[in-house]
Amino acid sequence: MKTMTFLRASLKTGLGVLLLSSLAQAAALPTNLNWTSGPDAPLFADKNAKQGGVYNLRLSTFPLTFRTIGPDSNGSFRPFLLDGQPGLLQMHPNTREYLPSLATEWAFDDDQKTVYFKLDKTARWSDGADISSADFEFLFEYMRSDNAKAPWYKDYYTNSITGITVYDEDTFALHSADRLPQDDLLARLGATPRPKHFYPDGLPENFIKRYNWKAEPVTGPYVLGKVKKGKSIEFVKVKDWWGYNNPYYQNRYNVDRVRLKIIRDQDVSMKHFEKGSIDAVPMLFPSIWHNQAKGPLYDKGFIEKSWLFNNTPQGATGIWLNLENPLLKDANVRKGLTHAMNVDKMIETALFGDYVHLQSFGSGKGVYDHPNMQAKLFDPKLAAEYFAQAGYDTLDRDGIRINAQGERLVLVMNYQSKIHSARTTVLREEAKKAGLDLQLNLAEGATGFKAALEKKHQAVFLGMGAGMKPVYWQYFHSANAKPQTNNFTNYQDSEMDKLIDAYDSEFNVEEKAKLSHQIQEKIMACDCFIPTYSVPYTRLAHWRYVRLPNTLGVGLSTALADESGFEYGLFWLDEDMKKETLKAKKSGQSFPVVNRVEKHGAESL
Repeated sequence: MKTMTFLRASLKTGLGVLLLSSLAQAAALPTNLNWTSGPDAPLFADKNAKQGGVYNLRLSTFPLTFRTIGPDSNGSFRPFLLDGQPGLLQMHPNTREYLPSLATEWAFDDDQKTVYFKLDKTARWSDGADISSADFEFLFEYMRSDNAKAPWYKDYYTNSITGITVYDEDTFALHSADRLPQDDLLARLGATPRPKHFYPDGLPENFIKRYNWKAEPVTGPYVLGKVKKGKSIEFVKVKDWWGYNNPYYQNRYNVDRVRLKIIRDQDVSMKHFEKGSIDAVPMLFPSIWHNQAKGPLYDKGFIEKSWLFNNTPQGATGIWLNLENPLLKDANVRKGLTHAMNVDKMIETALFGDYVHLQSFGSGKGVYDHPNMQAKLFDPKLAAEYFAQAGYDTLDRDGIRINAQGERLVLVMNYQSKIHSARTTVLREEAKKAGLDLQLNLAEGATGFKAALEKKHQAVFLGMGAGMKPVYWQYFHSANAKPQTNNFTNYQDSEMDKLIDAYDSEFNVEEKAKLSHQIQEKIMACDCFIPTYSVPYTRLAHWRYVRLPNTLGVGLSTALADESGFEYGLFWLDEDMKKETLKAKKSGQSFPVVNRVEKHGAESL
């Protein structure tokens, strides 16, 4: 194993002088490396895209912080700050091959743990400072700092990515704790730097408070602009963004400004949309797509509807039960709950049959998905039997089960969006058939998610994102069963810890898949997570001047026009078409109705 050295040299100064005193500690760069710039993959952005314009979107709640790490940072605003930021590499959204980004070349070490990177010499932070090896070195100090109060990141940058060796201002190696296949190794080590110059003295002890409303310089195309607290947030295009030197970033991120307007109520936001003060609205929710996205503006072609069936992995969406709650410590209660939730009826009625019943802890991960796992079906009779074994063996006059002390069987379930009210109401009404009083508590946006992070819930109706492969540590490892983490169930089990540790370090794909299956079996056996649904598509309603590629999106599109955060930036605004649309609206002219449905990469159906 190579010796890993942290270097604290000033790699780039105002005079461009490279200090070599610390660099001399690093071993010489191996001379036998096979450098690559990735495959000659097809471009996926539309060459017809136009630059310019102001894009208006809705944000449901004002964020609790502009930090992307630490308490309160993991909310719906975070994708606008973080997800569009180029790291060392980018994944082709159709072929899933790795392409250059901050790194123009990379090479693998024979140890199957180390990857060498050469940075794009034109890469700049949004404030104009060079991006260098020093920023990747600082990444470790940043993520490992106790002042960041981010235990998941601290663990990841200690026990998964173990260190960095710097060779010069643009060349370094990152080291994995485990041997991994090349694609897995790139997925782990394809990091995004942190701006060392923005923290001249490192992360201060009061980092959380001091930097709560200070946005960092970014590697990406948009930087935080004008902010009106509680009202709006604006992002501004970085002037002469370095990324356009890369052919895979050309014809992307086309608008000049993105303005997020804080509109808490979904119905109110639809009124803003129909007035034209918002340009596009995500339409994942069936109730909006089928019930609200209709009327004269659609019939006259002013607003278009676009539906793309994608190829994205699906995260864990379901009901997370807090095992530290006295009621939920009883395994029989949890077993009863799994059979008291009529997920199929919820999908059929409240979701118009558009969603798919999720069978386990996420889906779409290939060999890592358990081939035989099935979610437990609604069976109020069986649920009642389990509740009776837990002591809730009689009914009160309302049909709710009670125990010998006269305590009713009550479960309070938090949910985070008003749009979920119809679906959770179905679950509540159906649960009565099993004698369960399912009480619903709407805790919206960042506030509701904070309550889940701090484990201030009995049950929470919640969906999480997904990567190319399952991740388990953050959700089910004992070390993460603490406040301000994603272990929403407070799950703690030493055998599970061993499985997760083995899964994270396993090199062989077949063995890793077997471990994944065992982990999923334990999750489902615990009955602390009740899977609900997956969403195999993305949909958008947008004014006709918001233009999309011929294929609407790409295989990994989770949004069509960056309506939920900076993703691929494939859309653009046609200012001439906007003038035409506004003029026609006043004169009574109409356009053809446009309702597009596309399979990934297919022609319009």
